Amino acid sequence: MRKSMTALIVVSAMIVLNGAAFAENLPAKTANTAKGVALVDGAGMTLYTFDRDSGNASNCNGTCANNWPPFQAPADATPPTDWSVVTRGDGGRQWAHKGKPLYTFYKDGKAGDANGDGVNNVWHIATP
Repeated sequence: MRKSMTALIVVSAMIVLNGAAFAENLPAKTANTAKGVALVDGAGMTLYTFDRDSGNASNCNGTCANNWPPFQAPADATPPTDWSVVTRGDGGRQWAHKGKPLYTFYKDGKAGDANGDGVNNVWHIATP
């Protein structure tokens, strides 16, 4: 019985550790924001989608991208399931979740702010 219990504990620990390692490889995490549960970047800043983006492509450039900074993906990014990398018109790389490019909002001052949700009826918090 003792060997069985020890084996069970070891297997359970491996599952938990593998799940934690997997979660660390995701480009974003989920967190509570002022508007509910949303995807957030590593600093806890709310991520948003833009209704005018289409076909896994970003249509937010210039002044738009200054106000809504793209959620940048590193050059060596390997997207996990439900994630992809968009190559922007300026050559930058941006994370997308379920085909929707992701952005932060310049008026969000701290983690959990969601001031961009609903702006011009085309910006929305990104949900898991």
